[in-house]
Amino acid sequence: MTEAIRERQEKMELGLHIGDFTWLGGPAELGPRLARHARDAEAAGLTRITVMDHFWQIRGVGPEENEMLEAYATLGFLVAHTEKVRLHSLVTAVVFREPALLAKQVSTLDVLSGGRVGLGIGAAWNEQESRGLGFPFPGVPERFGRLEEAIQICLQLWSDSEEPYEGTYYHLGRTLSAPRSLARPRPYLMIGGSGERRTLRLVATYADACNISIAADPARKLDVLRAHCEAAGRDYDEIEKTTLIPIGPETTTDEIVRQAAEMGKLGFTVAYVIASGIPEPGRIIDLLAAAIPQVTG
Repeated sequence: MTEAIRERQEKMELGLHIGDFTWLGGPAELGPRLARHARDAEAAGLTRITVMDHFWQIRGVGPEENEMLEAYATLGFLVAHTEKVRLHSLVTAVVFREPALLAKQVSTLDVLSGGRVGLGIGAAWNEQESRGLGFPFPGVPERFGRLEEAIQICLQLWSDSEEPYEGTYYHLGRTLSAPRSLARPRPYLMIGGSGERRTLRLVATYADACNISIAADPARKLDVLRAHCEAAGRDYDEIEKTTLIPIGPETTTDEIVRQAAEMGKLGFTVAYVIASGIPEPGRIIDLLAAAIPQVTG
C-alpha cells in the first residue's frame, strides 16, 4: 500500500460537491458567487471540489427548471479560480460525450490546472433529461458496455499508446493525445454508482475511487467491492471509498460530523457535501469550515 493511500485511510476528508446553483442574485451573479464560493472553500481547508454533469436540475435537489451549469465549462472556470483543490465531475454520464473528447477535456484541464483535474464517470441514469435534449439513452447493457469502453479509451489516450482502439461501440484509428496530463501516471479516475454486478466490478478493475450513496446500504456495497477486488487480483485498500452527504437549510454542523463519522467507521475516507435549498453559498462554507476540524481530526 502506498504512503498516500495509507494516509487517506487514517483520516476522513470533506469535499464540496456543487449541484445547486439557484443562489441569491440569479444568473447575473452566478459567476462572481461561484468564484468566491470556490475560493472560500479552498481557504476553509476543503481539498476537493466536484460538480454535477447534468443539463437540467435533478430530483432531490430542485425542479428541473432551476439553474444548472455545464460541467466541463464550469470545471474550467473553477480551475482559474482555485490553486490547490482536486477538481472533477461527480459524475459524467457516458452518453453525453464521445470518449476521446472526454479524455481530451480532462487532460487539457489537468495541464491547465497544474495536475489537479480528474474524471468521474458513470453509466447515466436520467432518461428524461437525455431524451429531452436529444442524447442517446440505450438500455442498461449497452450503457454499461459503453462505460467500460469509454474508460478503456480514456486510459489509452492518457498513456503513451497511439494504437487504434476497436470496441463494440467505439472505433478510434489513432489514440494520440498531446500534451500528456501532468498527473502521473494519469488523471485520477472515479467511477460513480453502487450497482453490485457491473459498476463495482468496473471500480475494482479500473478506478482509483468509487462513490457510493449514503442511502445505498453502503456497508454491503463495500463488501461486494471487496469481493470484486479479490476476483480481479486488486488491492481493495488502493481504492478510495467516497460518499455524498446531502445538506439543507436546517442541517447543522453536528449532523455533518455525525454522518461523516458513521461513514468513516464503514471504511469511507472522503465525504462530499452537497447542499440544496441554501441560496447563500457562504452559509455552506460556514457549516463545512466548522465541521472540518472535527471530521479530519
